[in-house]
Amino acid sequence: MVRRRIKKNDRKLWDEDFTKIRLNKNKTRAIIFFTIIFFCFSVISLRLIVLMVFDHETLSNKAEQQYRRIKTLKPQRGIIWDRAMRQMAISVDALSLYAVPSRIDNVKDLSSRLAPVIKVPAKKILRKILSRKDKDFIWLARKMNNEAVLKINELKSRLEHNELGFITEPKRYYPKGRIASHILGYTNIDDEGLEGIELKYNDFIQGKGKKVSLGRDARGYSLYKNIEENVQGNSLMLTIDEGIQYIVERELDNAVNTWRAEAAVAIMMNPKTGEILAMANRPTYDPNFAGRVKADMRRNRAITDIYEPGSTFKAILASAALEEDIVALDEKFDVSKGFIKVPGGIIRDAHKHEVLVFQEVIQKSSNVGAVQIALKLGDERFYNYIKKFGFGMKTGIDLSGETRGILRRPRDWSGRSLASISIGQEIGVTPLQLIRAYSAIANNGILMKPYIVSAIISPSGEVIKSFSPKMERRVMSENNARIMSDILKTVVKEGGTAQQASIKGNLVAGKTGTAQMIDPKTGRYSRKDFVSSFIGFVPADNPEIALIVVVFKPRGGKYGGVVAAPVFKNIIENTFVYLNIPMEMDDNHVFLVSSFN
Repeated sequence: MVRRRIKKNDRKLWDEDFTKIRLNKNKTRAIIFFTIIFFCFSVISLRLIVLMVFDHETLSNKAEQQYRRIKTLKPQRGIIWDRAMRQMAISVDALSLYAVPSRIDNVKDLSSRLAPVIKVPAKKILRKILSRKDKDFIWLARKMNNEAVLKINELKSRLEHNELGFITEPKRYYPKGRIASHILGYTNIDDEGLEGIELKYNDFIQGKGKKVSLGRDARGYSLYKNIEENVQGNSLMLTIDEGIQYIVERELDNAVNTWRAEAAVAIMMNPKTGEILAMANRPTYDPNFAGRVKADMRRNRAITDIYEPGSTFKAILASAALEEDIVALDEKFDVSKGFIKVPGGIIRDAHKHEVLVFQEVIQKSSNVGAVQIALKLGDERFYNYIKKFGFGMKTGIDLSGETRGILRRPRDWSGRSLASISIGQEIGVTPLQLIRAYSAIANNGILMKPYIVSAIISPSGEVIKSFSPKMERRVMSENNARIMSDILKTVVKEGGTAQQASIKGNLVAGKTGTAQMIDPKTGRYSRKDFVSSFIGFVPADNPEIALIVVVFKPRGGKYGGVVAAPVFKNIIENTFVYLNIPMEMDDNHVFLVSSFN
């Protein structure tokens, strides 16, 4: 009994020990478990603190980038006005199409649907989308027309994931079409000026860009809102007159068609101020569709193309001779042979004459007489006056692309150069350089700087900067300028080479030019290609308008008095009618001044 009781006690003790051991194990396990939980919680809490406090800004920016893109858009460019505040260039709103490649499921199908609407090959659209499949924004078409927008809206209504969207952008528009296109220039798809005034004054008229936010909300819907408003660019007021510009361009068209010419240029300028009233080129283009034409049609030949001026340069020679007092007005020049020998060859007259006085050498455009005058003047003195009149350097007009022309120094002249330059060969000028030089004669011997922008105006209407006439220098005395004007009057009268430039009721002073062009194949003067020109000013006794007309490669005629002089006449007469200027000489000056101010 006693042994059995002992065993029973032992078992009881063992059970108690086992229970204690098991409890100890459970307690240890719980401690370990809770320790692990606490550790994990601490790590998570620490990580949350790092994310929420220390990395908050970085993660917020990253999240922002995942559902939103910031795009900077060009603002509206300022308006370009003519001198009478008529709009020549404006900005209008246009819709541009973008896509969200990351949302597009069937790229091939969408590309084929878009292709006929935006006029882009489906394969090109497909490649563009696939190359940026992980992106949230790509441009598909910029500044679309209304018809295309309607078609895209119809297509968008069938899509499920907002794959396409529109953004409003400013689009440059030229309401006058081709009128003054070479002056205005044009812009690219991003509204940046590429030519003309648009390029030269781009920093003033482009304004400050705005930023827009593009993205999607939690449901995937497209978001588009302004973040920063744009600041419209400043506007420009030009010196040109739209009405006169139209007249000049119309008459140039007629001349090109009549003579089947390759190109033509005309510039009208106020000789007293340097203001450009009109500047036109043919061929031309519509700046609304500048990308559709060749670069040759967009070139402003009035300031970029260099040509030999021919006999129009004789006025510069005569002015220099008067200033140096090396000739008398009644001095006679024997040109009866019709030619003169010079080093390296012979220079001939187009028409044979006998003995001419100084004035008649210019009136009848005698090459032989001009060479004789040049020989009396000499290399250095002639060169100095050529420079003085502004040749061989830029005029400084506020247009892009101007060239300086070609004028070699006397040390680089050949034995023939003096004679050649006296008749307008071996020198390269632009039409603008030549009209500025003649304007100096018209302006009592004072050379003015040409300009085409008269004011820069803020969006609020405040004049930020205005431009006024700028005198460059005196090139000849007032007395000699008047004498030279009187000589140029005879060119348009009976016996002169430009009778077809005469205007009823108004005295015209001017000079014809007929210059042979260089044949690029032979390097010699061509027998069929000429530059025909006429340049003059009116009213001759108190000039308010100077005009140059240059026709390149006319067919069926070559002389400046036949090809270019009638164009000058038509432009001036129509301009007088447009400005309501009567044909009586006594009233011309008063009405001209009031018309331009």
